[in-house]
Amino acid sequence: MTVAHRIGLLLFPQITQLDLGGPYEVFCRIPNATVHLLWRDTAPSRSEWGLELRPDTPFDQCPPLDVLCVPGGPGAFELLGDQAVTDAIRSMAERARLVTSVCTGAFLLGAAGLLAGRRATTHWASRELLRAFGAILDEGRIVVDGNLMTCGGVTAGIDLALQVAARLVGEDRAKDIELAMEYDPAPPFASGSPRIAEPAVLARLRERIGPRQERRAALVRAAAQRLGARCA
Repeated sequence: MTVAHRIGLLLFPQITQLDLGGPYEVFCRIPNATVHLLWRDTAPSRSEWGLELRPDTPFDQCPPLDVLCVPGGPGAFELLGDQAVTDAIRSMAERARLVTSVCTGAFLLGAAGLLAGRRATTHWASRELLRAFGAILDEGRIVVDGNLMTCGGVTAGIDLALQVAARLVGEDRAKDIELAMEYDPAPPFASGSPRIAEPAVLARLRERIGPRQERRAALVRAAAQRLGARCA
């Protein structure tokens, strides 16, 4: 008997396109998978760098999902105080077999109350902020805690999606997808993680993103306070 797989990816304004596009490419290659791009409505939306994208499934029309995937991006932090969005995420997550996030999408899971007491990760620059939602921090590129799967920044979404594919259709099919995509990373510089980047490179980036991180920290604190008040 053929098993259908329903997968939903949140698509919101100011999303990081590769957070969405990497997993989307993998998910669409899973046999018998239907992939939904989820939002309030189906109006076009622009990514962090202006690429126009279009959701195809409003929240209120989303079927029960095998996999819910929440990408990240600057827009994720702007949505932390949007209760309609966090309520929708929580509702879809409660019916999903796997709940996943890419990069800073983890913060939307946190604001929906889904990370308390769970091991989780996100982009290295923001990982410490997850503590505000009660998450147990883990530095792994992909972190699995029961049906919760979170991953590091941007490119880690492809790795996560391949692991999801293995869970849904087995390792052999997941390996087929990896080969078909020629997913064989060989970065030109040893600079893709703070563990290996040159100190000067890391210092430059930390200085450049400092003001952004301060704003993100304030948005996370406010969202955590609202969540705590709702759960009290």
